[in-house]
Amino acid sequence: MRRNSLKVSVAALACAATIGTGCASEARKDSSAPAQVAAAEPVAAAATQPVAQNTTHYFVAYPENGRIYAMSDVKTWLLFADHGEVPYTRTRIGAGPQGQTVVFGITSDDVKANAPSVGERIFDGQMQVDGAFYAEVVKDGRFHVFGNWKDFQDFLAHNEITYTFTRVGTGPKGETVIYALNRETSKEGAPVALIEKFEKLRNM
Repeated sequence: MRRNSLKVSVAALACAATIGTGCASEARKDSSAPAQVAAAEPVAAAATQPVAQNTTHYFVAYPENGRIYAMSDVKTWLLFADHGEVPYTRTRIGAGPQGQTVVFGITSDDVKANAPSVGERIFDGQMQVDGAFYAEVVKDGRFHVFGNWKDFQDFLAHNEITYTFTRVGTGPKGETVIYALNRETSKEGAPVALIEKFEKLRNM
């Protein structure tokens, strides 16, 4: 069984369509994904608080410019995907695991609140998600998609995804999309709901 080993960079890091043709494989580990990001300095209270909302999203990207981009707002993420930049940001120089600059995409409401965004709090390990969760990590031209907070936390702890379902060429620009599963969900075959979420997010 082929394994894909994923590395991510987040301090405690930290998202009824027809399924197209793709390549599915379980128990894969991605050797080319990001290493865990460590935040240089906390920006929120240390207390861990549950999130009570419909779906908590979290997105991380590692573009070729060497920076790390993290955010939690869907519209901001899609804008970044289209243009490589967003209107509002908070930046931490040297906060990445190898001294990279970490750029947080935030919203105008975050600016007005003058408080850490959801994305910053997840990045800093200062938020636990209780309820629906969705995350994407983009590295080396591939999407890694998570639909479960515990699966995402396991990924952060071990820098790998044990069970995956991979669809080659199904990203918005033909990228490979790797869906994270676990022991139980891997028995169900294709993660239909997660695939639908990924595609509906982009009106695919």
